Amino acid sequence: MSSVLYDAPGPRAKRRNVLISVVFFALLALLVWFVWATMDEKDQLEWALWKPFTQSEAWTTYLLPGLANTLKAAALAMVIALPLGAFFGIARMSDHRWVRLPAAWVVEFFRAIPVLLLMLFANEFYDRWTNVSSEQRPLYAVVTGLVLYNASVLAEVVRAGILSLPKGQSEAAMAIGLRKSQTMRTILLPQAVTAMLPAIVSQLVVIVKDTALGGVMIGFTELLNSRATLAAFYANVIPSFIVVAIIYIILNFILTSFASWLEKRLRRSKRSTGAVLSADDMEELNPAATGGTYRAGAGGSI
Repeated sequence: MSSVLYDAPGPRAKRRNVLISVVFFALLALLVWFVWATMDEKDQLEWALWKPFTQSEAWTTYLLPGLANTLKAAALAMVIALPLGAFFGIARMSDHRWVRLPAAWVVEFFRAIPVLLLMLFANEFYDRWTNVSSEQRPLYAVVTGLVLYNASVLAEVVRAGILSLPKGQSEAAMAIGLRKSQTMRTILLPQAVTAMLPAIVSQLVVIVKDTALGGVMIGFTELLNSRATLAAFYANVIPSFIVVAIIYIILNFILTSFASWLEKRLRRSKRSTGAVLSADDMEELNPAATGGTYRAGAGGSI
């Protein structure tokens, strides 16, 4: 069936699509067989290596505590970075240079530094100039590095989302006498959220994955770091990597699925925002039915 945006494939296109699909699945099956054969050759499929993941000790002692720390650090970074990024993104569009320029400097500075380097700087800062305990210092350093970097990236996402809206939105708000803060809060931001949501979710997924950097460099006991301890105890390095990778995939899939649901809900809620008028309301708003003058109807007195 053809439409304006899609033409139904003809016989040759159908044969070509079938051939491409067959070749793709054949290559995929070949890749799976190669990986399976290689792991079997290296004795990585022995039950003794996978058995720990069927017992509660490996989960309660290593993986679940590490997963809890990963979620804790990611949640804290998200909660702080989102409003901070929105603040700097809006500040970069200010009419006042004393607001716009410092915000731009902060965003460009922290966006240019690798997040791992920010974590290392934060760890040294908390070690030398604060009273944070050695147990809490890795968490503080990871959250600080994630917030500084991702807030600067989210600031650009917010700014780009607002600038993508038609200028007529702002001009109409100015025409009815709204201040710039009112225009931003009530008109621009609500519309830009839907457009920004995919990019924001992508950055939140990056936050979840980047918590692993703290485990590698500053000893933060997150999921990947806990995997290393588990692998050293059970001598199952490759199986532990596979299990942890699956956990990360599930986490990010849940996050992106929730974001997709939220985006669809926001789009549906914006399709109809007007008041629904009854037949009586329409009669009251009709001048012919009220002697040629408007009366107070559903929209209030006129």
